[in-house]
Amino acid sequence: MNLERINRVYLIGVGGIGMSALARYFNALGKEVAGYDVVSKPLTQKLEREGVIIHYEDEPDLIPSPFTQNKKRTLIIYTPAIPSDHKELNFFTDHGYTVLKRSQVMGEISRNKRCLAVAGTHGKTTVSSIIAHLLHQSDSGCNAFLGGVVKNYQSNVLVNAKSNIMVAEADEFDRSFLNLHPNMAVITSIDADHLDIYHNEDSIRKAFDEFIGRLPEQGILLHHSNLKINPQITSKLKTYSYSLNPGADFYPLNLTIREGKYFFDLVTPEKTLEGFSLHLPGKVNVENAIAALSAAYLQGLGREFLYKNLSTFQGIERRLDVQFNQANMLYIDDYAHHPAEISYTISSIREFYPKKRITGIFQPHLYSRTRDFAREFAESLELLDELILLDIYPAREKPIEGVSSRIILDQVQHIPAQIASKKELLGLLDNRNIETLVTLGAGDIDQMVEPIRQMMEKRVAAQ
Repeated sequence: MNLERINRVYLIGVGGIGMSALARYFNALGKEVAGYDVVSKPLTQKLEREGVIIHYEDEPDLIPSPFTQNKKRTLIIYTPAIPSDHKELNFFTDHGYTVLKRSQVMGEISRNKRCLAVAGTHGKTTVSSIIAHLLHQSDSGCNAFLGGVVKNYQSNVLVNAKSNIMVAEADEFDRSFLNLHPNMAVITSIDADHLDIYHNEDSIRKAFDEFIGRLPEQGILLHHSNLKINPQITSKLKTYSYSLNPGADFYPLNLTIREGKYFFDLVTPEKTLEGFSLHLPGKVNVENAIAALSAAYLQGLGREFLYKNLSTFQGIERRLDVQFNQANMLYIDDYAHHPAEISYTISSIREFYPKKRITGIFQPHLYSRTRDFAREFAESLELLDELILLDIYPAREKPIEGVSSRIILDQVQHIPAQIASKKELLGLLDNRNIETLVTLGAGDIDQMVEPIRQMMEKRVAAQ
């Protein structure tokens, strides 16, 4: 469809991170934007302040009248998390509106742009955000759709109507990334995840093969060096690898930590670029930065530009996000919701703060993921010194008999661990001697961040 002919955009599930990026994108282009979400939260409140009209009841009568008057100029976008019996979704479908999934709209936007798509079961938000930051500062600029809020811009989208470059976080859930039209693809990882969609790891790998296959002849593929990529798919592509270790096409050299920052040089296929710095904690973020620098380098950006702008990247909300650091109390919030991500996050915190005792609060996300990875979650969480488990956040799923946070708890053997409700959480924490606290999860655990920070501030003030 021709998106330029659209005057109004209505989003069902507007408060999701991917949907809110589209809302902001179309709003910045001067379209009228409105939507529905199940509950008001900080992100939807920000959208409303930016001019997006939002309501929180599934009632077609609440849809603003301009969005029901011209079907040909109105686009309806929905997220797969919306149930099939949703009244507003069925209203638009039954009345002949153009109704598309978020991923289909992303595909349409990418069709006529030079698209740099970042895929992977973990790491893609950080990599795509750093790429977007680097390109945004360049003369070419970019449009970017990101899975997290970049602190530099307090937004998950960058809009430049004059730029033909698009950076897209390519989501494997629901095979969404197969709608994109990439010119360059970055693949960070291919781990078993979303088994409610893919059922097994082989199916996931086939989907990533199909994603790579969407690159045009002489398109660029940049992938982590430990990934086994089918050579038949890449035979007509320009293929490069990156890693934290030597042996890849791009890797860091002379990596050191000084004054809370990483310093390193970047080895490329042609030469070594010297003198980079990154203030994000954890070697996993150094590796993410290597991926982003490599993609930007392959896009044509030079050393001086990359050096200057990487150092200004401030990070992403809910990615190793330091919320409080006073009076020997440290609090970090992170979006990690897969066992591999949890391991990376905890290991990164230990690397920067090796002498601190770490208390972790984890909210499992999805019944199916909890069922499929209970043992792996327990192993990752045992990297903590102490664990508090919250109840499962169901997201799009209905309960599965016999599946609760207890199936993780029962396999945690080597550290103190317990289950608590969100209502009990602050009381539990207030009675603890906290050195380092980390909240982990992709559900509504983010609603606890501000209360926990306020509790710590009160404790310090009372000392």
